[in-house]
Amino acid sequence: MFKKILIANRGEIACRVIKTAKKMGILTVAVYSDADKDARHVELADEAVHIGASPSRESYLQAERIIAACKKTGAQAVHPGYGFLSENEGFAKKVEEEGIVFIGPKHYSIAAMGDKIASKKLANEAKVNTIPGWNDAIETAERAVEIARGVGYPVMIKASAGGGGKGLRVAFNDKDAFEGFTSCRNEARNSFGDDRVFIEKFVEEPRHIEIQVLGDAHGNVIYLNERECSIQRRHQKVIEEAPSPFISEATRKAMGEQAVALAKAVNYQSAGTVEFVVGKDQSFYFLEMNTRLQVEHPVTEAITGLDLVELMIRVAAGEKLPLAQEEVQRNGWAIECRINAEDPFRNFLPSTGRLVRFQPPKETLFAAERPASSAYGGVRVDTGVYDGGEIPMFYDSMIAKLIVHGRDRNHAIALMREALNGFVIRGIGSNIPFQAALLAHPKFVSGEFNTGFIAEHYGKGFHAEDVPHDDPDFLVALAAYMHRRYRARASGISGQLEGHSVKVGEQFVAVVLDAKGQHVHTPVTVNDFHGQTGSSAVAVGAHSYKIDSHAPLGSVRVEGTVNGRAFTAQVERGAGKNPLALRVSHNGTQIEAIVLSPLGSRLSKLMPYKAPPDLSKFLMSPMPGLLVEVSVQPGQQVQAGEKLAVIEAMKMENVLFATQDGVVGSISAAKGESLAVDQVILEFA
Repeated sequence: MFKKILIANRGEIACRVIKTAKKMGILTVAVYSDADKDARHVELADEAVHIGASPSRESYLQAERIIAACKKTGAQAVHPGYGFLSENEGFAKKVEEEGIVFIGPKHYSIAAMGDKIASKKLANEAKVNTIPGWNDAIETAERAVEIARGVGYPVMIKASAGGGGKGLRVAFNDKDAFEGFTSCRNEARNSFGDDRVFIEKFVEEPRHIEIQVLGDAHGNVIYLNERECSIQRRHQKVIEEAPSPFISEATRKAMGEQAVALAKAVNYQSAGTVEFVVGKDQSFYFLEMNTRLQVEHPVTEAITGLDLVELMIRVAAGEKLPLAQEEVQRNGWAIECRINAEDPFRNFLPSTGRLVRFQPPKETLFAAERPASSAYGGVRVDTGVYDGGEIPMFYDSMIAKLIVHGRDRNHAIALMREALNGFVIRGIGSNIPFQAALLAHPKFVSGEFNTGFIAEHYGKGFHAEDVPHDDPDFLVALAAYMHRRYRARASGISGQLEGHSVKVGEQFVAVVLDAKGQHVHTPVTVNDFHGQTGSSAVAVGAHSYKIDSHAPLGSVRVEGTVNGRAFTAQVERGAGKNPLALRVSHNGTQIEAIVLSPLGSRLSKLMPYKAPPDLSKFLMSPMPGLLVEVSVQPGQQVQAGEKLAVIEAMKMENVLFATQDGVVGSISAAKGESLAVDQVILEFA
């Protein structure tokens, strides 16, 4: 076994590999860029080597520097994680030539599966179901239209070297095919330096289901069941689960056996994933093979009780697989939510900056860390960040992966909703409210969804009203309950002026903004419940709540019971627009409530309304990022839809367009400037 390995990656996957290496008694080496000098993976590793500037092309994509770091530290093997160089055949080959072990498949397997056209031909030879289509590179848009007609609309136009949603279009007619081919080819050339494009049949109501495979150097290959990855936004996975709520045992077995056949055809030696598109009739077709560890591998670990990173290391060290196909388990149900640094209420724009607070939910043992026969209910958090740390603008938007393991799907959904309630992230935006909405959606709960689910139900963006609470009065009750606890503490402060001390009271009015921006005044009664500390009876209208909680005042996360049922919520004072308000969050819904005395409520209604300032004459940055282009000049007349500026954040360029006709007055920010959210870029005359 190796004595020391280097992790050629960053963030949560680097931390994940380090965790298993430590368990195995293997020393670890981290590599880091300028932006990551204080990163969590650097702190966790036994050694760390600086490899370059912040942009990944100047650090994590520098193969020679990573190999040099191996030689400098005496690392015997490299684990590439996912992304960056993990599927780079040249890197894998170079590592092997330098006498260092690549903890992943052999370079020839990566090469065989890395090209979508070549891999599809290999799949055909291995008798793996493939989608009808044209598998050779297409030269012209006119020829693309001819082929699309022959295959039959709708068709999918894909770049051979594509990935991550780039170089992919769906065409429903000749016009779509002509324009889609041209766009796809240009995008592929710019993104991958390879403009080969092919066409295949578009499967209607498709589901994205993948099979985890594992092979060793002794010819053994097994499959570890499937993962359901159909909940995607713009071809990026959002929620994954194992097993799938859709496929039958017969389909699972057939898909698994075909995945193994393909892996054997390329002499696959490591963990890998064969992706399939599955139609509504359970017909399935090969999409591609990912020759690396997947982001969503923890859900497979949960239901099988296996540590995939450990198995990758052992296979790379020459060991045989420790189990046969018939020994692979499938216990319970696991779900993973990708917690990303993005603002779902601003069209999912990237959100970078400092994590003022980062308090993930409490982890409990599950999967490989406990016997398969033990009780379900595990929560796991894989992350590469920490409280007070920075989310840099140079890399992807993932903050953490939240994984739960339940006895069945409904139990897993309930566990995930509660875990999301307890996930505290402040300082940057996160997609937790969106995740909460997805988990509560009836179609998701029933398992009746496909890859078009998010586009169908949230095609016009995501809004606060998309997360209706099943008991909105509970949020008001919790605000009043916490307010009274603060009042009770204040009443005990010594030195209060006689006759003017703080009175706790029992009658209150909660003032909450409704969806129309109107203040709603709701009478609330809060009484101590038979003198029990932290226990109150709260009445909101016709609803009664007995709330018990011993959460410390000032703690964001509030855990307790309501009418005998456990709950986790988040409550903060002064966190919103009004410093007097309590912000309450639960199940993805958030309210700001000012809890007043009845007299205070009557007086507040007499306060004059102050209209918000008119900001329509300004173009403001919707996110933190780098201003890479200002496309207009002072005095220039622009029309609605015209490009004004381009901001780069988290490896993505975001174009800002004019929302109305106007004349540019002044430019307030310069190209190359780092912008804060809502910073003014230009002003209209």
